[in-house]
Amino acid sequence: MTWRRYAPLALLGFLLAFGIAQFQRFPGYLDSDYYFGGGIQLAIGKGFTEPYLWNYLDNPTALPHPSHSYWMPLSSVIAAAGLWLARSTSYAWGRLGFLLLAGMVPVLTAKLAFDFTRRSDLAMTAGLLGVFTVYYAPFLPVTDNYGPYLVLGACFFLTMGWSNPVSYLLLGAISGLLTLARSDGLLWFGMAIAVAGIRWLRHRSVRTALTGMLLAGAGFLLVTGPWFWHTYHVYGTLLAPGGSHLLWLKSYDETFVYPAAQLTSRSWLAQGWEPILATRLMAFQWNSLNAFAAQAAIFLLPFIFIGIWMCRKDERVIIALLGWSSLFLTMTLIFPFAGARGGFFHAGAGFQPMWWTLAPVGLDRTIAAARKRGMFTPQASKVFQAALVGLVVLMTGVILWIRVLPGWGEGEQDYPKVESFLKQHGVADGDIVMVRNPPGYYLMTGRPAIVVPDGDEVTMSAVADRYGAKFLVIEDAGAAGPIRDVYNNLNSTRFTYLGNVDGTHIFRVVQ
Repeated sequence: MTWRRYAPLALLGFLLAFGIAQFQRFPGYLDSDYYFGGGIQLAIGKGFTEPYLWNYLDNPTALPHPSHSYWMPLSSVIAAAGLWLARSTSYAWGRLGFLLLAGMVPVLTAKLAFDFTRRSDLAMTAGLLGVFTVYYAPFLPVTDNYGPYLVLGACFFLTMGWSNPVSYLLLGAISGLLTLARSDGLLWFGMAIAVAGIRWLRHRSVRTALTGMLLAGAGFLLVTGPWFWHTYHVYGTLLAPGGSHLLWLKSYDETFVYPAAQLTSRSWLAQGWEPILATRLMAFQWNSLNAFAAQAAIFLLPFIFIGIWMCRKDERVIIALLGWSSLFLTMTLIFPFAGARGGFFHAGAGFQPMWWTLAPVGLDRTIAAARKRGMFTPQASKVFQAALVGLVVLMTGVILWIRVLPGWGEGEQDYPKVESFLKQHGVADGDIVMVRNPPGYYLMTGRPAIVVPDGDEVTMSAVADRYGAKFLVIEDAGAAGPIRDVYNNLNSTRFTYLGNVDGTHIFRVVQ
């Protein structure tokens, strides 16, 4: 295929993302708020620091706090590049890199499909699946790691098609970038090592396998080494210390628990095996639904399976299945709450170019089998490919209609009104606010903020005292469990009720 085939795909991918972005005036949810906030900090010269806390897992001491101790920095770096280029801190420029990545996704998907099939029609169909991404479409324009994962995942499988030693170095480097996008990118480094292992099993060359593994390791460390050194300099460990607490969560809300030291293996085992197994069954159900509905877009699933079977001997398919299965098990058994709450959907984006490549292969094989039985005409393949693309266009439109057009955001748009209320009640410059989405509050108001902890009034008091919070903001949508009790208690001796803004209760912390 020539650039004349790829250029329209790039333009379509960019224009669709750009069009969606016109309905997204701000990042819209905690993850993307965080990455954009980190981009602003980098662009204005404050480095990897943040004027907000969205969890207490690494036992933070004060604001400002070292950034990216939970989420990785690549998406913030991409956002910062657009801001630096424009000498601006506006969201429109922060998402520039992500719009460009959206244009790259269909091109790389089409290239991968052409490498598999050597057929331009199937490659174009795969590329169009990379334009109209159904459930992923609303998130491609935002400052999150969907775009980086889609692009880097495609690059990983494309690089696997090469057979020279440099490819191992590149596989390690790509897996390093995936790790800098998300911590589960480490899985991709394992996949890079597995590539060398599979080739050793096939060719029985120990020297080639060891060389491949060493080169992959070198590429990985070349990319990730500076970040690991930064983390070591800040925390004294290669990985931020808070991550180990996630193994012992008994509910998703405990991600925001204070102090995090109470998350231990002993407390986890004390809940008993019944809730432990029930949690993993829940994660299995949600992750399976995600795989069926979001990653396979429902009707692509049978064609993906057929495509996998047709290409089952291809190393890229073997590695993709190994990696995806490992991810599914990790997000089901080890991190069930993160997986079921979106982690599997996020991390699964890296494998999407492979599934979009294999779906047209499966469709073509299905039509060929039907034609052998006297069904359809020679033009049937093109007709069904067009129908397949038509369905994903329709489904993408439906998802955008449901998810984006009614209004984008999860409450950040109300924060300026909350800030105006606080100013009427004497908030001073630099006063810290305790709120559900601290990065979002900072982006919308410029005020430092910390997260409302998962706990009762005693816990909130302890957090307010340690970090110097002056006001407590509890949104109706974020008030559950013991937080709801504080939300409803308008006569607290520690939190003086000031009033509400559209259902958000605002309290002054009594010093």
